[in-house]
Amino acid sequence: MKKDPSSARNSTFLKWLKKIGLWGFLFFLLKGLLWLLLGYLALK
Repeated sequence: MKKDPSSARNSTFLKWLKKIGLWGFLFFLLKGLLWLLLGYLALK
């Protein structure tokens, strides 16, 4: 039986998320939000 490709991607993402931990996730989340804010302010 074949695995569902989306579940394989999801498990890869979860392994990556567990590896970097909560602080790594928050860092990249805040970094992304700051870039979006900078882009918004630049176009305003």
